[in-house]
Amino acid sequence: MSIGTLEWAEAGQRPDLLAEPVARAVKGLPGGGAGIRVAEIDPALADTAAFCERYGVRMDESANCVIVAARRGGEVRYAACMVLATMRADVNGVVRRHLEARKASFAPQEEAVRLTGMEYGGITPLGLPEGWPVLVDEAVAAHPGVVIGSGVRHSKLALPGAMLADLEIAQVLALAN
Repeated sequence: MSIGTLEWAEAGQRPDLLAEPVARAVKGLPGGGAGIRVAEIDPALADTAAFCERYGVRMDESANCVIVAARRGGEVRYAACMVLATMRADVNGVVRRHLEARKASFAPQEEAVRLTGMEYGGITPLGLPEGWPVLVDEAVAAHPGVVIGSGVRHSKLALPGAMLADLEIAQVLALAN
């Protein structure tokens, strides 16, 4: 898989480029995460637009992971939503209804970082806390190779969208609006 101008390596061979929960999750996948690649980047360029411009990755090859806090009756549940960088997750419609919540919103940055053990701008669906669903947009699931966060700002992962859709905790939906 060749995406952009980055030098990619097998993620399982470079745990130094992954957040600790991500490294554990990759190692625990079938084949030890074979097919998942990692590339080192400038952490100042981790945000999607800057990353894509600098490293020659198209926005429609990049997927963002947003953490949603869903509230109902005083209970808060969290979920990760994966959408292509060219789209926006319908948090107040599709996501809220799917999670059977009265209210859904983006989790505050500090909360997302604390709960995931990942850096903001690098949060990824691999290695999330137990019980958190990963809602994968259909366009991400069908993509032959998407770039996502690695749990840290100094690297990115690349993998087929089908690998995200095949995660035990994943559910494929039409999330984008």
